Amino acid sequence: MLYSAYEMAYAAVTPARIAAGVGARFWRSPFNPIANSWAARSAAAALDVFEHALRRYPKPEWGIDETTINGMRVPITIEAADKKDFATLLHFKRDEAALENVRGHATPDPKVLIIAPMSGHFATLLRGTVEAMLPDHDVYITDWADARDVPVSRGRFDLNDYVDYLIDFMRMIGRSSSSTRVHTMAVCQPGPALLAAAAIMAENNDPHRPASMTIMGSPIDTRLSPTLPNVLSQERDYAWFENNMIFTTPAPYPGVMRRVYPGFVQLSSFLSMNSDRHLNAHYDYFQHLVEGDGDNADRHRSFYDEYLSVLDLTEEFYLQTIREVFQEHSLAEGKFMHRGSLVKPAAITDIALMTVEGENDDISGIGQTQAAHDLCVNIPASLQLDYVQPSVGHYGVFNGSRWRTEIQPKIAKFIRKAEDAVLQIPQQRLAAE
Repeated sequence: MLYSAYEMAYAAVTPARIAAGVGARFWRSPFNPIANSWAARSAAAALDVFEHALRRYPKPEWGIDETTINGMRVPITIEAADKKDFATLLHFKRDEAALENVRGHATPDPKVLIIAPMSGHFATLLRGTVEAMLPDHDVYITDWADARDVPVSRGRFDLNDYVDYLIDFMRMIGRSSSSTRVHTMAVCQPGPALLAAAAIMAENNDPHRPASMTIMGSPIDTRLSPTLPNVLSQERDYAWFENNMIFTTPAPYPGVMRRVYPGFVQLSSFLSMNSDRHLNAHYDYFQHLVEGDGDNADRHRSFYDEYLSVLDLTEEFYLQTIREVFQEHSLAEGKFMHRGSLVKPAAITDIALMTVEGENDDISGIGQTQAAHDLCVNIPASLQLDYVQPSVGHYGVFNGSRWRTEIQPKIAKFIRKAEDAVLQIPQQRLAAE
């Protein structure tokens, strides 16, 4: 009922939202003789804030059509390398002729699969992550589908399916390169799933297992430095989440009747966690509009256009993640099962592991991501790296100035080292695979 009520409320306020937009344009119109007065600017700003607060935010565009290498432009084409019911594997393909012209050689860069979180926001939240990786890497990313857009006839999608998707994507990328294995980056939520997928592939001696894993701000073991979301998931039992967080998708969405954890419910949780910060940000936005500070106003709009654009998660994926990751800590305790078999991180021996955490992360506390090293006991110390970035929160781990200037260069260096290590694997071992 809540989902239907939400849609009805949105429809009910639509006339007011449209009127606010028209009103804002009226007060700013060059034909308005008092458009430059304080009163007119304040009225326009207030109406603009109101209109943006009530509008619906569609899935953002990537807006990446080029990268810069050695000061020269290299065009980018975004292609669907693989497509499944609940995800599309996107490839940010750099123009090969331009790339060779810039570099003076055709030596391929490491292939990197960025695993975007399926936790309420679209993969475009990682736009800055992708942009920083593009100059020196052949980048792919998981673009998860909005569950409300997937017909019920397509079946269910849970955490085990998520792990299977990652394995399939790694194999697909691996088959496209005969000499190297893909490097992987899990941002936030997918850390446990990537670790599980890598362990399964390692135990099966899969030739397309990843060469490296970079796990960033991720809930590998939420018992360490628990944050507010971790505490809430422990205080409420599984039945509470099942009864209070799951709703039925209404018509006219393609996924009508699919049971989901709605994006707008998760968004309300995000906003309530830092309500003062968001209120202050919107007040500042109002002031920027009144003062005519277009640059800061544009930055506010760009951030919230992304932040307020959300997707729904399937019931089974959300509830299984709550139970396995946040309540029972199955992977951390060595009890996580996949398709009837125990997942064994100790089976990983030749996959490099880097963990990245933010000093001020209020989503995944210090130590939660580092726990991956304690599970992967058979990875040589020379192929392990733990890094804590000072003075950044959760978002700063994968976006922003410190990501670009401090974190990403360390990841690039780590990937190059892992790439060299993989190339040095004895030929007889490669033949055995």
